[in-house]
Amino acid sequence: MRLREAVRLWRREERLNVRLIVVLVMALYWPAWLPAAEGTNGHPVAQSVGPTELSPEEQATIAVFERATRSVVFIANTAMQRDPWSFNLFEVPQGSGTGFVWSRQGHIVTNYHVIYGADAITVTLADRTDYKAKVIGADPDHDLAVLQVQAPESALQPVSIGNSQSLRVGQKVLAIGNPFGLDHTLTTGVVSALGRTIKSMSNRTIEGVIQTDAAINPGNSGGPLLDSGGRLIGVNTQIMSPSGAFAGIGFAVPVDTVNRIVPELIKHGKLIRPGLGISLVPDAMARRWGIKGVIIGKVGRGSIAERIGLHGARETVGGRVELGDIIVAVDGKAVETIDDLMDLMEQHKVGDEVTIEYVRGKRRLQVIAPLQAVN
Repeated sequence: MRLREAVRLWRREERLNVRLIVVLVMALYWPAWLPAAEGTNGHPVAQSVGPTELSPEEQATIAVFERATRSVVFIANTAMQRDPWSFNLFEVPQGSGTGFVWSRQGHIVTNYHVIYGADAITVTLADRTDYKAKVIGADPDHDLAVLQVQAPESALQPVSIGNSQSLRVGQKVLAIGNPFGLDHTLTTGVVSALGRTIKSMSNRTIEGVIQTDAAINPGNSGGPLLDSGGRLIGVNTQIMSPSGAFAGIGFAVPVDTVNRIVPELIKHGKLIRPGLGISLVPDAMARRWGIKGVIIGKVGRGSIAERIGLHGARETVGGRVELGDIIVAVDGKAVETIDDLMDLMEQHKVGDEVTIEYVRGKRRLQVIAPLQAVN
């Protein structure tokens, strides 16, 4: 009897424990046991959910985008065409791109290829107001152009300027533009490489270019590439893609180059380059003759080159052409092509002195030359 009573008490206690566990489970998952509340039309009523909590990095990116978009503009390029039947003129869209506000005087910076061939240019500011723009200056060699609009200062928010000397591969970057004519669009990525070279529309080499994996698509051209603090570090200019669509490789002209060129374009309408006042023999001919260096074709009258005694090509009494001096180095840096020489010159200002090394006949000579302004 005692054994049977003990078994009965144990079973009753076990049932109590199971019921307690069930109650605890129901209490823990109570909302899931409730049927969805229904509205008057029989559809479930949405449960109120608190706002998604953003990470500090997301909040910082949003803040940069909201601040920077006030400086980013949309650019439409149109050309005039004549109807062959009626002879009436009409505007035809040629393309579009992006730009950014440089100053409160209405200066807008963009790519040269964005406004190339335009008869009329329209700039749309961040507040969606449209203004006719005029070209103040252009530098095809660096794919840069400056426009100006007559807009109130209150509508113009200049971009914050950074620098490109301290950039590091791997640091975060943000690109803002108007791809495919859409409103302000943000893409993010990192600096993929530094010191790249690309070709401009004029077939000149642009040095020190920033490579990024931030998506740059048609319409992004001329837009700003920003660092994580929202400072301008480059101007988006090209993509590398066999299909024409973004493939993870975009390029931006570094802001240090932009900082050097834009003030010149605003002041003079073109880039005032430092040089020697010489014309040069094309690289292809120099290579054909087996010459390593840049051959002087002609020395300008009254130029620095004439004053320091450099010689251009000349015809001898017997009718033979005698090659001019061959520039092989500037300030100890080798010069093999015209691009090499121009890139080294552009690192200086008008009036700076440089050391020119050149070959005349079988002699290697050296001279110090002050640089003059050249077209």
